[in-house]
Amino acid sequence: MNEISRWIDLDGAVNVRDLGGLPTRDGGATRFGRILRSDNLQGLTAGDLSRLVGELNLRHVVDLRSYPEVEREGPGPLTRFPEVSIHHHTLFAEGGRHTDVEADRPSIDADKVLPWQRPFDEEQLAEMRVTGFYYGYLRDRADSVLAALRVLGKNDGAAIVHCAAGKDRTGVVIALALAIAGVTREAIVADYVATGDRLEGILLRLRASDTYREDLNSRPADDHRPRAEYMEQFLGVLDDRYGGPLGWLDAQGWTGQDTRALRSRLLG
Repeated sequence: MNEISRWIDLDGAVNVRDLGGLPTRDGGATRFGRILRSDNLQGLTAGDLSRLVGELNLRHVVDLRSYPEVEREGPGPLTRFPEVSIHHHTLFAEGGRHTDVEADRPSIDADKVLPWQRPFDEEQLAEMRVTGFYYGYLRDRADSVLAALRVLGKNDGAAIVHCAAGKDRTGVVIALALAIAGVTREAIVADYVATGDRLEGILLRLRASDTYREDLNSRPADDHRPRAEYMEQFLGVLDDRYGGPLGWLDAQGWTGQDTRALRSRLLG
């Protein structure tokens, strides 16, 4: 992978990169300019917006943040562009304390808006020790995962996937998209780990927000670093339980047409 050419340097976001140039199992490579991944897009400057919408032909934004995050942070400046469609597909379960259902109430208890802040019972903790935290996104919000991936198959311009850091929620959806396209397992893991190269800047940005500061400051910075074993564990669970990512997707209603559309975007 040529990481230098994949990074997109913006003033208002620090973890933006193109999914082009990744090797596939059949010896090919993914196309540039089709799908991007990013951290929060709240701080995009006028120059950033011009580059994304004008130069890079951005037409779809997949926002994986929770409802409380969007409520507190705002939907972002890309909403000002009528040619850009915003697709909000949270990966949090709806129901229970400190989850997306809180956003429907007049007063949002948004001090806990991130997935690891949820309370877990002993059975859930035992399951997480086997599957890792990322599998919970699939278990709780398969509908959002499939909807997000279907957006990425649209062929009317570039798409960008983001959450807060562009690491965990974004990492899961992007890993599945790359698996559908036939990207090698090594490249999928390496793309996930690449966020660590920008971790200092990501944390600096998030700590400037009341939404994220307390949680980030409660743990050492190194706790937030993406590690290869996290993604390998996640993909390994899908291998063991479903025969791979496509097996899980098929079980949720993903179709051959969906696969062809996404592969066409990343490979065609």
